[in-house]
Amino acid sequence: MNLSPKHLSTLRAVCDAFVPALHAEADPHGFYALRASDFQTAEKIAIALDHLSPQQQQDFLRLLDVLSSPVLGLTWLGAWKSVQNLTPEEAETMLQRWSKSPLPPLRQGFHALKKLTTFLLYGYSDDNTQNPTWAAIKYPGPLSQPPLHKPKPIQPLTITQSTTLTCDVVIVGSGAGGGVVAGELAEAGFDVIVVEKGKYGAERDFTQREAEMISAYYEAGGAYSTKDGSVSIFAGSCLGGGTTINWTAALRTPEYVLEEWAKDHANPHFLTPEYKRSFEAIEQATHIDTLESQHNLQNQALERGAMALGYHTTTIPRNSHGCSAHNCQECGYCSLGCQNGTKMGVLKTYLERANGKGTRFLVETTVKNVLVREGKAVGVQAECQGHELVIKAQIVVLAAGSIHTPAILLRSGLRHPHIGKHLHLHPTVSVAGVYPQPMNAWQGNMMTALSNEITHITGNWGAKLETPPIHSGLLAMALPWLSGKAHKEGMLKAAQVGAFIVLTRDRDGGTITLDKHGNPVAHYHISSFDLAHLQRGIQEAARIHQQAGAEELYFPHNHQAPLNLKSGIQALETALREIPFWRWKPNDFPLFSAHQMGTCRMGGHRTTHPVSPEGELYEVKNLFVADSSPFPEASGANPMLSIQAMAHFTAQGLKARYSTV
Repeated sequence: MNLSPKHLSTLRAVCDAFVPALHAEADPHGFYALRASDFQTAEKIAIALDHLSPQQQQDFLRLLDVLSSPVLGLTWLGAWKSVQNLTPEEAETMLQRWSKSPLPPLRQGFHALKKLTTFLLYGYSDDNTQNPTWAAIKYPGPLSQPPLHKPKPIQPLTITQSTTLTCDVVIVGSGAGGGVVAGELAEAGFDVIVVEKGKYGAERDFTQREAEMISAYYEAGGAYSTKDGSVSIFAGSCLGGGTTINWTAALRTPEYVLEEWAKDHANPHFLTPEYKRSFEAIEQATHIDTLESQHNLQNQALERGAMALGYHTTTIPRNSHGCSAHNCQECGYCSLGCQNGTKMGVLKTYLERANGKGTRFLVETTVKNVLVREGKAVGVQAECQGHELVIKAQIVVLAAGSIHTPAILLRSGLRHPHIGKHLHLHPTVSVAGVYPQPMNAWQGNMMTALSNEITHITGNWGAKLETPPIHSGLLAMALPWLSGKAHKEGMLKAAQVGAFIVLTRDRDGGTITLDKHGNPVAHYHISSFDLAHLQRGIQEAARIHQQAGAEELYFPHNHQAPLNLKSGIQALETALREIPFWRWKPNDFPLFSAHQMGTCRMGGHRTTHPVSPEGELYEVKNLFVADSSPFPEASGANPMLSIQAMAHFTAQGLKARYSTV
C-alpha cells in the first residue's frame, strides 16, 4: 500500500513509541538501543497492508490521520501535538491510555498498531536480512534451507485470456474439505476442477521465515481479524488450505458433539456406522496416529503440571508420516509449511491423488459467484490472473471455509436468512509461563499434549488446554504491551517461554456479512457465557504452569503485569480470584482464532439450516458445501478431522447420486 510521506512519517513515530530506543548498562546485541524504525518496520507494515480489503485500508488511513493531527491530544488528554511531535515519554503515555480507553475505537487502534509493529519487528527476515532482535532473544530463525531440487507434483493451469472451462464438478477451495472431495470424486471417475484463491506452495517454497510464510499462505497475509479488530483470525489461504499450515492435531469430533448435531439439528447420519467409517477412511489415508507425537519441552510442561494437579491429560494424534526421521526438531516450523513433506495434509494425500487422476487446478483464482439457472447450480464465475473465467459444471462444491463460503453464497444472490449466521471461532488466548531453563518452544512437535479437564464446565461447554508453536513474531504479538521497556524485557525471555492455549468451545456465535466491495466481514463478540469458560481456562493454565515449574506468568490481558509465581500458591490463587473482575471489553485482551466454523449450518430443518444433511443447499440444487461452515455448532475439538470426515461422507453421497454424470 502506497502511503504518503506524511502517513509514513506518522507510522514511523507510532512504531518507535511501541519499540523505542532505550539505554541499558549491558546491551551486547544492541537490543535495547534498537528502535522500530531502525528496521524499517513502518515500511514493512505498508507492504503488509496490501493484503487488507479496500475498506480496511481506508480505516487504517483514517487512524493515521488522527495520529498525525494535533487533535490527537483529545484522545489521551495530553499535549495538542501530532504523534511525530510527542516526546518519547508522551508517546508512550498516549499508547498506554489508548490501550485502556473506554472508547472502543481507541482500543482497536492500539491493538492493530501493536500487533503489526511487534510482529514485523520480531518476525521478519529475508534472504538478505537477518532479524536484528534474534541474537538477543535467542531465536534461531530458519533451521534449514528448503529443498530447492524437489519438484512440485501439481502443475496448475495458466490462464492468459478470458476463458470458459467445462467439467463435471468444480470445487471452490482446496483445504480439508475441498481436498478430500476432490480426491474422492476424481478417483470415482468424475472430471474435476479445483479452484483455489491462494498460492501453491510445496516443500521447495517453505523457507521457515515466519513473516514471509504467513504473508504468503495465510488469509490476508495473517492480518485478517473481526471488524472491531478484537479477534485475530488465522486461516489457510493456499493450495491445501489450513492442512498445509496447521498444527497437525487430528481429533475426532467428540461423541457428545455428534449427538448434539444429530438430535438438536436433525442430522441422524452423524450417529451411523457409515459416518464412523468416514473417520476411519480419513485416518488411514492421512496417517493419523500418535506414533510421532513426541512431546517437546512445553508439551512436557503441560502434561507434568496437569498430572501434578490430578488433571486429565492425553496425547494428540497427528497426521504425520516420517517426522521421526529428523527427530521432529523442525516440526515446530510446519505451521510455516513442512519442508520435509511429512505433514499428511490434503496437499500430500487427496490432492495428489486427484492430480494423478487428471484433476485440473487453478490457483490465485477468486470465485466471484455461483452461476444459477432455473434453481440449479451450473458453474462459477471467477477471476484468474487478471482474466475473466467461467467454469461450467453439473455439480458445484463450495469448500472455501466459513468466512468465504457464505460470502460467495451472498454474492450469488442466495437469501436464506441463516447464511452467514452462527459463526463459531473457538476463541483462544495464550497463557505464557517463563521457566528457569530454556524451553525453545519453536523446536519439536507443536501440539501433542492435551487436557480435557474443563471441557464440561457447563454441560458440554468449556475449554481444552493445548500448546501452540512459538515463534518470535507471534510471541511478540501475544505478549501484553505495558510499556516499551516491559515488552522488550518480556521478549528477552523468549527462549524460556512455554505457552498453553485455552481453546474455548463457544456456544454463542457471530456473523459474516459483505462490505460494499463484496468482501467478507467477520463480526464477533465473545458472550458472557463463553467468556466465563475462557476465564476458567486461564486460571487452570496458570495453575498448571506453576506446578510445572514456571517462575513467572504472563496473563493474556493488556492491563496485567507479569505475576511472580515464586511467591507461592497463595499469591497465585489471590490473583486468579480477581480475573472475572478485570475489564473484558473488546481489545482489552488479545483473542485469537484458528478455527472458523458454522455460517452455513447443516440440518433437517430447512427454515433454520441452509444446508441439508446431504450437504446440498436447500435453496439451489446441485450446489453443495464441504468445509467447516456446515457445522451445526462448534466442534469442540481442533476441526481438521471433523471437516474431512464430513466432506468424505458428503462425497460418498455425491458418488452414489451422480454416478452416471
